Amino acid sequence: MARLADYFVLVGYDHDKRGSGDGQGRIIQRFPEKEWEDNPFPQGIQLFCQPSGWHLVLERKSPNFFVAVLTDINSERHYCACFTFWEAVESSQPQKNHTNGFDDEDSKFAQAPQLFAPKSLVLVSQLDYTEVFRNCLGLIYTIYIDSLNFPLETVIGNLLTCIIPITGGSQRTVSLGAGDRQVIQTPINDALPVSGCSVALLLKQLGINNVLELFCAALTEHKILFLSSSYQRLTEACRALLALMFPLKYSFTYIPILPAQLLEVLSSPTPFIIGIHSSFRADMQDLLDVIVADLDGGTVVIPECIHISVLPESHLVQTQTALSMVLDPELEYADYAFPPSSTSAPSMKYQDKEIRAVFLRLFAQLFQGYRWCLQIIRIHPEPVIRFHKVAFLAQRGLQDDEFLTKVLDGMAFARFVSERGSPYRPCDLFDELVANEIERIRLEEGSPQKVLKHVKEISEQLHRNENPYPAVAMHKIQKPKEGSHLRVQQSAFPHLDEGTVQWIIDQATAKLKNAPPAVKAEMKCMVPMGPPSATTIDQNGIILANSARRLEVVRNCITYIFENKMLEAKKLLPAVLRALKGRAARQCLSEELNSHVLQNRAVLDHQQFDYVVRMMNCALQDCTPLDEHLVAAALLPLVTAFCRKLGSGVTQFAYSCVQEHLVWTNLQFWEAMFYSDVQNHIRALYLEVDGGHPLESGYDHVKKQQSSALEVAAEQLRVWPTRSKEKQQELIDKEESIVYSQAIHYGNRLTYLLLPLDTSKNRLLRSTAVGDLESVSNSFVTNSIAGSVAESYDTESGFEDAETSDVANSVVRFINRFVDKVCTESGVSNDHLKALHANLPDIVQMHIETLDAVHRESKRLPPIQKPKLLRPTLLVGEELVMEGLRVCLMPDGREESVSGSLGGPPILPAEGAIFLTTYRIIFKGVPLETLAGEQTVIRSFPVASFTKEKKINLPSRTGQDFQDKLQLRSSTFQLIKIAFDEEVASEMVELFRKNIHKLRYPQYVHTTFAFSVGQSLKQIIEPKQKEKNPSLRTMSKNIMKNAKKTIGRQYVTRKKYTPPTWDQRATPPHADNLDQISVSEELEQSALTLSTTIRSDKSTMSHMVERACCRDYQRLGLGTLSNSLTRSKNEPFRITTVNRMYSVCRSYPSLLIIPQTIQDSLMQRISRCYRQNRFPVVCWRNSRTKAVLLRSAGLHGKSVVGLFKSQNAPAADPSHSDSSSLAQEKYFQAVINSMPHYADTGGRNTLGGFTSHMNSSGKWGSIRGSGRLSAYSLNSDVGIRLAGKETLSPQANGGPSESHYLRQPRAGLYIIGEKSQLKGAKQDPLQQWEVVPIEIPDVRHVKTSFKKLMKACVPSSAPIDPNQSFYRLLEESEWLSQLHRLLQVSVLVVELLDNGSSVLISLEDGWDVTTQVVSLVQLLSDQHYRTLEGFRLLVEKEWLSFGHRFSHRGAQTMASQSSGFTPVFLQFLDCVHQIHLQFPMEFEFSQYYLKFLAYHHVSNRFRTFLLDSDHERIELGLMYEEKGERKNQHMYRSVWDYIDRLNKKMPIFFNYLYAPEEGEVLRPYANISNLKIWDYYTDETISEGPPYDWELVYNRREQMDDGERVDTMTSRAQRKIVWPCYDNQNKMVPDAISKLLEEMQSLEAELDQVSDKWRETWDKIKTAQQVESKQEGKHLSSSSLLMSSSLSHHRRSHCVYLHEAVVGSALNLSLDTDSSTTSTPSSGVMGRKSTSTLYSQFQTSESEHRSYEGTLYKRGALLKAWKPRWFVLDKTKHQLRYYESKLDIDVKGIVDLSEVESVTLGAIVLGAPKNIEEKAFFDLKTTKRVYNFCAQDSQSAQQWIDKIQSCLSDA
Repeated sequence: MARLADYFVLVGYDHDKRGSGDGQGRIIQRFPEKEWEDNPFPQGIQLFCQPSGWHLVLERKSPNFFVAVLTDINSERHYCACFTFWEAVESSQPQKNHTNGFDDEDSKFAQAPQLFAPKSLVLVSQLDYTEVFRNCLGLIYTIYIDSLNFPLETVIGNLLTCIIPITGGSQRTVSLGAGDRQVIQTPINDALPVSGCSVALLLKQLGINNVLELFCAALTEHKILFLSSSYQRLTEACRALLALMFPLKYSFTYIPILPAQLLEVLSSPTPFIIGIHSSFRADMQDLLDVIVADLDGGTVVIPECIHISVLPESHLVQTQTALSMVLDPELEYADYAFPPSSTSAPSMKYQDKEIRAVFLRLFAQLFQGYRWCLQIIRIHPEPVIRFHKVAFLAQRGLQDDEFLTKVLDGMAFARFVSERGSPYRPCDLFDELVANEIERIRLEEGSPQKVLKHVKEISEQLHRNENPYPAVAMHKIQKPKEGSHLRVQQSAFPHLDEGTVQWIIDQATAKLKNAPPAVKAEMKCMVPMGPPSATTIDQNGIILANSARRLEVVRNCITYIFENKMLEAKKLLPAVLRALKGRAARQCLSEELNSHVLQNRAVLDHQQFDYVVRMMNCALQDCTPLDEHLVAAALLPLVTAFCRKLGSGVTQFAYSCVQEHLVWTNLQFWEAMFYSDVQNHIRALYLEVDGGHPLESGYDHVKKQQSSALEVAAEQLRVWPTRSKEKQQELIDKEESIVYSQAIHYGNRLTYLLLPLDTSKNRLLRSTAVGDLESVSNSFVTNSIAGSVAESYDTESGFEDAETSDVANSVVRFINRFVDKVCTESGVSNDHLKALHANLPDIVQMHIETLDAVHRESKRLPPIQKPKLLRPTLLVGEELVMEGLRVCLMPDGREESVSGSLGGPPILPAEGAIFLTTYRIIFKGVPLETLAGEQTVIRSFPVASFTKEKKINLPSRTGQDFQDKLQLRSSTFQLIKIAFDEEVASEMVELFRKNIHKLRYPQYVHTTFAFSVGQSLKQIIEPKQKEKNPSLRTMSKNIMKNAKKTIGRQYVTRKKYTPPTWDQRATPPHADNLDQISVSEELEQSALTLSTTIRSDKSTMSHMVERACCRDYQRLGLGTLSNSLTRSKNEPFRITTVNRMYSVCRSYPSLLIIPQTIQDSLMQRISRCYRQNRFPVVCWRNSRTKAVLLRSAGLHGKSVVGLFKSQNAPAADPSHSDSSSLAQEKYFQAVINSMPHYADTGGRNTLGGFTSHMNSSGKWGSIRGSGRLSAYSLNSDVGIRLAGKETLSPQANGGPSESHYLRQPRAGLYIIGEKSQLKGAKQDPLQQWEVVPIEIPDVRHVKTSFKKLMKACVPSSAPIDPNQSFYRLLEESEWLSQLHRLLQVSVLVVELLDNGSSVLISLEDGWDVTTQVVSLVQLLSDQHYRTLEGFRLLVEKEWLSFGHRFSHRGAQTMASQSSGFTPVFLQFLDCVHQIHLQFPMEFEFSQYYLKFLAYHHVSNRFRTFLLDSDHERIELGLMYEEKGERKNQHMYRSVWDYIDRLNKKMPIFFNYLYAPEEGEVLRPYANISNLKIWDYYTDETISEGPPYDWELVYNRREQMDDGERVDTMTSRAQRKIVWPCYDNQNKMVPDAISKLLEEMQSLEAELDQVSDKWRETWDKIKTAQQVESKQEGKHLSSSSLLMSSSLSHHRRSHCVYLHEAVVGSALNLSLDTDSSTTSTPSSGVMGRKSTSTLYSQFQTSESEHRSYEGTLYKRGALLKAWKPRWFVLDKTKHQLRYYESKLDIDVKGIVDLSEVESVTLGAIVLGAPKNIEEKAFFDLKTTKRVYNFCAQDSQSAQQWIDKIQSCLSDA
């Protein structure tokens, strides 16, 4: 029984406290004035009466009603029913209290406006009867407003003394003494929420999907906010959401109506369900983590930062379907031609219960079998129950389900377990569903009609709970007359007599005291368990992985181990270890091992022990965290059972060898295990107590023995009141002793698995690892997990005591933490707890002493036989710094090496050694996998490319003990993860790390491998000396000393200069033949002094002229050298020596190209305007349009302003900066004048000369009406395109060029600069150059992008998060976006140059992005740079001479270590790779050439890419090294020399597809969708390491060929398995042309003939083909050959392969289209090792090869059908091929005569052609099959036999 209302409160407007702000309310009267003892009065009720604030209004409003909910400190909810009406404010009040509310000018009015103040009647109750409260407060208001003759005190007193039952389903008639009557209906079961129509209303307002989102958000503890203009709707919506959550109860903040004064509550960090008035919507903008549901608008807004876990897919779909059927019953037959007669829609109340039934059914599905995972720890004196989450998820197969995991971790489910976990309590509808309806729900999943029927049955029970009796119209409530609240003359609500009300309350209270107490009969019963959850197997291939065959392998292997058949067990062990990745196999392992344990002990010999431990470790390491709990739980009893004898009295248990798994440090795992064991002992206790009952039958005894722990507990709770006090206390003591003894037992178990075998080493490692800031992983590298245990414990406790970082203390602290938690929850007494804490240190210390003996004896065991260390092959001059350290190479995130999707046995992990040389870090070893044990694993990378080292913590994948684990990452996209063997001391590991850093970052560049190769090792690692290479230093000083004397003089010579040939480039000329450079140097007009002649160092200057870039300038017509002082003025450009001593710009080359009219003295002033003094210079000229490409650094700030000043602006007193700006303008004007169609006869370049030629509808925009060019329109147009906002319509290569649309460019010169630098600058329309600002990625972005790219292409571990896939990481790296940007800018610059406009690239410091763009533009525009010779020249000119900072960007020395590695040159090579893919026929070099440069530009094997400028190379004496200086022919200082030598020997750098079009300008597609990830980043060859040190690869191949030559000779057709991850596919399956050339050389060697070089052979073949084509009258050009071979007409391709076709036609194609770098595995003719195929290179005519031909019937190999075919016997090619008919040119099949064994007469078989004599049949037997043929007659058959035998004998 309970009071209907606890308090009646009258709340009104507080006129006394009204100030300048909002008003306040005050409690006028409260009844009763004294608080109830069981229900104190809630504070702050006046805020909730007016949630929007207390305000006076000008019009009287209609009374309103709503129910607010308040929650007190004890989490009890109080329902506050508020009935609000408005009263007129007395006339004296406004004059007194509201003067401040009106302006002074309003005081002249005689009468102030009438104001109305709100007043609220409030009922406070613990019961939720909204309609009853509405009627009661409405009755009180009616008596007041209509002045009815009923005393209000009596009505209120009766209301406060009304007592009603809480539950039971009874009806109670209530009257307040005013002629009224109400019937109150109580629910049958108060555990089920009463919702009325609120749930149906919520679905109607928001819809199905929105409500489901709110439902999931509430269960996963998100913040939810409702908005509505109706307060009562807010309350109903919140009530509905809580009703949907049943049987869970919401445990966080719950405020259906939040007052305006408390809006700051919305910023609470805890979850909540809150409702506010929609007028406060504007205040919600700052809430970034709140889900907002607008009830009036029907929307739910989820912020981007919030991720809501949704229901499992199957449950979500079922719930949506069921809800749609409930809300729209006609949906099912809406499409029927004859729909059934429409039935009346169910009322809102019935629909409400059906919706709740759907959600209740959903919870039954989600929580099915939950009672089987409850662990009962104590039964008496109070039940203590815990939920085993891991076991529940495992049973359901939902370990990876995010939603259910969050629900089980939430507070609502914890409360659910505490309230419903008890096995003996009252049951409700949910208990019945879980226990009895689960099977029905499962069977009805596919039948919507059955589901709907079940939903209606459940809804009937819910409706009956709220309305057990039919409604009877017995209500009688007086209501006020209509419009009564608008009466003008209304008296104020009267003041009530407190005494009268209190007297009525006292009288009722006295009666209740004398009445007998109402006893609530609790119908307790044993809660049914329900069916257990069937273990479901996920659908990700686990069924296949754990097939019966694999489980049988596991059982057999364990049987062999225990039968001591170790040889058989060894064979099966690898298969077992692979099978243990599946759940069923791990379960099978624990079951089989358990069957061999006798009396908790199993003593094994050493080999048995090792195998069992390996299987345990494997089972624990390859599983998810949830699976790991289950596996560890099954293995925990076994690791303390299996042991081996080490000596007298010394036994080693398996737990000392399985400590490396993190599960042993997981407190939740130990708690679950502890509770499980306690539950088993508690169950056994009570089965034993009740086991000897004399009246119990045998069947009952067996049934009791099969009872679960909860069923036993329920029975004990039932009989508990009947036991005596002594018996009760005895059972309580026994239960506590069980918990106490288990706590001691688990203290021992924790000690076993946390204490390492060698505690001394662990202590040392712990102390050294704390300060290792370089390591990303802060966990300590230990033999066991105790170090990380201590760390995690100290970290969570907030401090770490250095003095107590001892292993024993760390373990004791962890065990103490565990004991405190489990014993406190289990109700262990304080005395027992203190005794436990006192005993734990002794237990740990005793175990340490035991482990010391075990460790000592284990060291005496014979070591495991380890494989012999394989020594790596070294380059000439490469020396070992450290001998090999035994390690295990662990797999990383690349799945190819661990038998991933590509198949094959796992190559990794591999056991071997890590070597450190002066050049490389090398791992060489063999796989641990038995099936791959004969392979050799090599991983290596240059020390100079080493980028990052990290200490890692990996589980051991072998039976060996690994201490230190390192991860080494390289900029060559290689990753080496190694675990050092226990035999390697920690000091050696540290020395290894130090040596790596010492070699990686030398103090001086001349101590790198490229310089020190061939020197002794001591010179490399010894301390630095004062001066290195004194001879080089002396030479450079002399050069600079002599050169400085020449500054200020004019250099004149009359000797003629003859450019050397390319072959003579590096040959030192004789001293008397040194030529001099002739340069005309015009003096300034202001300095008319006599010129003097000086003479600089002859060698230096001749080398300057000799350099390749000078010859390129001559080729381009930029710098013609003559022997006269005066040069033709018609030459627009000249070579200047203004920077010959690097005095103007130290990062520029000594010889530069500038306009002819610009004097050298002017360049000094111009250089000051640019960063690093890198002034504009010409680097390339378009031979057709004469437009030039210039490069420079970005402008300084002041220079930007000066650049945009008008040319005609008067300057009274020109400053220094103004003179520099004028010099710039003169320079740019000279560049524009150099182009013929821009030069003006008057010397001034105006735009009027060519505006008439401009097409006004051209591509670059419009022209102003005055005929002058709109600079703004052009600037904006080009700027937008370069900024990427306008996409070019792609023009196919070979199609119409852009010049078709660009009749004339609008500006003579475009200056491309940085947008940030040129921001705000305005263009002068009189200037003839345009400045185009663009946005480019700076060096920091490139560096960051490269790091992300490396992690994507070479991940350190396999990605677990699906959001961390390869393509997602590649996208996040933005590497392809940067390539797209570079290519886009370069293509647009090419367009400008191709259409007659010169372009100046003026970006950053001029040595990064500028170099990239300038190089790409020249590569696209000039086909010379797409040759081997030209590309070398391009790199030497633009990258080396113009000062790209290779040393700084590559962090080659200690000085540049902090800057980090920035792959600017690699990014350029990747762009070239993208262009090469799209235009494979335009490049002479192959893809391998680009990879070779990418690898060796960071390897430091060659000196080419060292240092940052020519100036630094001259200082070090590297600039003009000669080939003759090489002491060893195998030591190459220049990468170009090495490439030349290798290219002459073999065609690895040559592109067989090379067939360029004359003058072809490339315009590649730059969209990201057209870009491909470079296989240089992802490919790996484990068999030989990186394939870029050719001596190593070639020597290895020769050794392999020698070993296999005998086998090859015996069996020509022998095959070899090629593993994609292991072998180099390009070498194992070469392209056709490379294979043919190789076989030709081998044939010539067999015939003792001198073989030609491959290039000569290739040229002969091409020449022969061209001659033959002309003879046949075809006159096919290379392009027409390609067109006839079905390649792309536009010669653009992303993927080119050799076509497998007829030999002749295929060879025609291959001569021009094959690629040596693309792996093109070919089958059939092109891939066969047949000597006859070589002759087809010289003759391609089919008729000349037809020795004999005719028609034969051939029997099919598959369907055995006989069909006529045209057969051709070819003696030259030694083959028999056949066609469909005589005229057919497509070969249907080929029989290689080298495989023919015999030709014999055959016999007639079934299905043969009719009317053919028997002797016409003959058989051809080969090594592969038998061919059945049939000729026209016996004579023809004999001729064929003779011809074939003749061919065989000739061969």
